[in-house]
Amino acid sequence: MPEVLVHMVEGRTPEQKKMLLQKTTQAVVESLGVRPEQVTVQIVEAKADSKAKGGVLFSER
Repeated sequence: MPEVLVHMVEGRTPEQKKMLLQKTTQAVVESLGVRPEQVTVQIVEAKADSKAKGGVLFSER
């Protein structure tokens, strides 16, 4: 049973997150030949002041 974790900074709408979860599930189904019920996708959100890229906080971008 495949499990996918998506890490991102918080701030997306519930609709955006739902679409991401649905499309990620579909990609796994198509790629691995499993049923949607077998796929778990989880969004792990971080506060913008708790995540950095290139040493720059997302809250400062």
